[in-house]
Amino acid sequence: MKIILNLALFLFICISSKAQTFEKETELFRQHYKEDFLKSKNSPLKKDDLAYLRFFEPDSTYRVKASFKRILKSRPFEMPTYSDTNKTYVKYGLLKFKLNGRKQTLTVYRSLSLQTLPQYRDHLFLPFKDKTNGVQSYGGGRYIDLSTRDIKNNVVELDFNKAYNPYCAYSDGFNCPIPPVANHLTAKIEAGEKNFAKEH
Repeated sequence: MKIILNLALFLFICISSKAQTFEKETELFRQHYKEDFLKSKNSPLKKDDLAYLRFFEPDSTYRVKASFKRILKSRPFEMPTYSDTNKTYVKYGLLKFKLNGRKQTLTVYRSLSLQTLPQYRDHLFLPFKDKTNGVQSYGGGRYIDLSTRDIKNNVVELDFNKAYNPYCAYSDGFNCPIPPVANHLTAKIEAGEKNFAKEH
């Protein structure tokens, strides 16, 4: 009996430690995210605005392992933005995963203009919509940044806790890509950034 109790205590400590580590990682990501607004020259937010950023509580159930399948010979296409302009992308690959027991698929994109810049050479773009849009989160959808280096043995760790709002959620005048219909999820993604709490 003592061995069983000790094992249960050990497992409890391990699980608690893992949860705390995940929460710290998420908080650190969000801290860097806020700091980037102050570093960017075309940022829509000032220091005082950062207090109006809202996030769902960190939830590890929204960090999933997704199988990756490369899309070869993808033709460039124009992705519309909310400012009625277009941006050129290619479909880079498909992510397939399970969320709360249901199968989901998202397409990952690559910007043809950004990949010419050294700092964005490996950048991948994941725009999506879900059932929280217009209620708990920004109506225009949210984004997740990935890298080709995140793909390991055709598997990607997809963390919706890192989902963030486009600049259009904070101010007008930005060319924010509209998530394609293929990336409209039927699930509620109660993770990542919520609606901005200040009107613009």
